[in-house]
Amino acid sequence: MQLPAGPLRETCAHYNARMTPLSNTDPRFPTGKFTFDPDVTPDKRRRAIESIRETPAKLRAAARGLTDAQLDTPYRDGGWTARQVIHHVPESHVNAFIRFKLALTEDNPTIKPYNEDAWAKLPDVPRAPVESSLALIDALHERWVTLLDVMTPEDFTRPLVHPEKGPLTLDYMLQLYAWHGPHHIAHVELAGTRRT
Repeated sequence: MQLPAGPLRETCAHYNARMTPLSNTDPRFPTGKFTFDPDVTPDKRRRAIESIRETPAKLRAAARGLTDAQLDTPYRDGGWTARQVIHHVPESHVNAFIRFKLALTEDNPTIKPYNEDAWAKLPDVPRAPVESSLALIDALHERWVTLLDVMTPEDFTRPLVHPEKGPLTLDYMLQLYAWHGPHHIAHVELAGTRRT
């Protein structure tokens, strides 16, 4: 099944990682589930970096014009609110940026997982203006993409260990976060279309 033509489909296809599109009836994965593409090429890396580069502007565009009621609307029954999603994206990407730095400066570091659902439910989340997270992701991605743009092909093969997922490479992390931004941008867009 293909996504309908439009910005969402273009964003998802942009980085060319393999995804499994799901039915439109499953809003958990509106852009498809993430699947790592082991057939890494310089062009695929470039497109993944472009997806990460574009994430802040696209997240800001998805949030633009949302009312407080829409920001506090879950994108699906039992899901996070748009506000929680907007705060989650830079929190997740801060962790990703640090993981890149660790893998580039240490030999096979073990990274620390975090409980993202618990983070999303902390009391600062409903109180913090979404603009604070939109500004954070702007600055963070400027730094992150600067790093990605100067990494060598060998840098992307550097290993790290996730305690739950096992050994990974920075190529895996690059594709994961090229998917992660559009995945949650679609959630914010879904929340904006739900009745409040």
